[in-house]
Amino acid sequence: MLVWFSVTPIGTGSPSVSAEVARALDAVEATGISHRTDPSGTLLEGTWEECMTALRAAGDAVLEVSPRVSFTCKFDVRTDKPDQRGEDKLASLSGKRRRGGGAPSAA
Repeated sequence: MLVWFSVTPIGTGSPSVSAEVARALDAVEATGISHRTDPSGTLLEGTWEECMTALRAAGDAVLEVSPRVSFTCKFDVRTDKPDQRGEDKLASLSGKRRRGGGAPSAA
């Protein structure tokens, strides 16, 4: 299962939320789940239970220093490829792009 998410602390009194987001990422890391962060959010790779545990840990960490947290999440659950990772999806996509030998798509 893949879950991409971002957290938005609300009510911090500051336009910068990097300290609160850092707390969320530290909490995710402490769960041991495979993850990687980009400028817009974090991709989790694991079982349903592992992903939910990591999301809960991220939210709880933010709520320790902020009265409210908002999540944006995208879930990718596949029963035909339960062990598929983000890098697998990117490799498949790369192979299908024009430079990778795939047929061009109609725009």
